[in-house]
Amino acid sequence: MMQIKDIDLLGIKLNNTSYTEILDSIQLAIRKQNQLKICYANVNSINLSIINYKMKNLFSEFDVVHVDGFGVFLGSKILYGKDGLANRLSGSDLYEKLISDCIKFNYKLFFFGDKDETLNQIKRNHPHINLVGSQNGFEFDSNSIVNIINQSVPDILIVGLGTPKQEEWIIRNKQDLKVSVIISVGDGIKVFSGTKKRGPKLFQKLGLEWIVRLFFEPKRLWKRYFIGIPLFIFRVIKYKFLISKIR
Repeated sequence: MMQIKDIDLLGIKLNNTSYTEILDSIQLAIRKQNQLKICYANVNSINLSIINYKMKNLFSEFDVVHVDGFGVFLGSKILYGKDGLANRLSGSDLYEKLISDCIKFNYKLFFFGDKDETLNQIKRNHPHINLVGSQNGFEFDSNSIVNIINQSVPDILIVGLGTPKQEEWIIRNKQDLKVSVIISVGDGIKVFSGTKKRGPKLFQKLGLEWIVRLFFEPKRLWKRYFIGIPLFIFRVIKYKFLISKIR
């Protein structure tokens, strides 16, 4: 795997990386047939890790933990200034770039998670993608799905079961999975299917895309944004204050 720099944010080791470096690491893992495990860290998952030590430990089991969203990028700048994260990344943008690479290099993909309707839309949305199998995230036997995945011989396994369920499943089954690249994506499977609601480019640039997601799913997301974001920023400022006192 390529060497990727790290940065500590509230006890989570994030890779201070770029889209190109992540995609290059994926190519290298497939070429050398080494297992590469990738997950994301957004405001919600970092908040969860503060109250759930098991979740924090799960992050350390992954080879690449990339930032997902403006909030985490901003948090790193509050803590470290110009030495914070070099790039603002989002899972949705990463997956769109990954789709291009998968078509270009004919990578074999298996999708595990979301609903059958979403999974069935992937091939329709990207007819040139090499889809070797899929399984919804609601009705499955864990041992059986591992066998099905291995029999399909994918290069990349996309897992979208939600945090922390997807990370737990990946780490629990990593030794039995004969796959070069395993990526946890949450509802990012909808990016592949073309069914994820994304904000205008201006909203994406300003870090306000969450407003659009909140509009479409207020019941599920209001706590995450109206409580989660201020809580995260408060924790970052508190952490910075504690560090400055120690120094």
